[in-house]
Amino acid sequence: MGITLRNVVLTYPDGDARMRALDDVDFTAERGRLTAVTGPSGSGKSSLLAVAGLLTAPDSGLVVLDGTDVTESTRAQRTTLRRERLGFVFQQSNLLPSLTATEQLLAITHLRGERVRVHRDRARTLLTDLGLGGHLDKRPHQLSGGQRQRVAIARGLMNDPAVLLVDEPTSALDEDRSRRVVALLADLAHDRNVAVVMVTHDLGQLDLVDDCHEMHSGRLTSGFPTRL
Repeated sequence: MGITLRNVVLTYPDGDARMRALDDVDFTAERGRLTAVTGPSGSGKSSLLAVAGLLTAPDSGLVVLDGTDVTESTRAQRTTLRRERLGFVFQQSNLLPSLTATEQLLAITHLRGERVRVHRDRARTLLTDLGLGGHLDKRPHQLSGGQRQRVAIARGLMNDPAVLLVDEPTSALDEDRSRRVVALLADLAHDRNVAVVMVTHDLGQLDLVDDCHEMHSGRLTSGFPTRL
């Protein structure tokens, strides 16, 4: 189990008509696997993440999160599911400049209304597991780009999600750091039994992923790009 979309259609207003951002999409990302989604800008990758992350409800189709049909969930239910079952890593790390690496993770538990002190050890263990044991009390300006991205990944794991959605994690990194980050995501999927979905333009790292899908004009095809 992980995240499954079946026959999903998502449209947006486009003048007097509507544009199909997702056109009858079938997609599955399983726990314990790193699944990549590639494709040109404007092809629908961000729309796919928005539906999978329960940020946008599709016009039609089915959304199943870890075995539970969440298609007809209310807004409040979707908010709870995002908080408890999903993790997000955005293209930019979006770290708060005044907080240490540990505090970045604890901010998530604070937003969930939980006692920060209870989760401090978990935050520090997560960061250490991701190779940041010597940087627990450093602020973003004291970290490299790759280290900031690792903090963002650790933050996405704080709620022990079933599905981790990752948007262009290597866009601001050089080739060596990019490869380390993708390898880390693969290890996290395998070791923590998380379904990791990675949207990426970086075709050079696809040898590290388990499954690959390609988007063009809102339609999704399975398999690795033939030009690799």
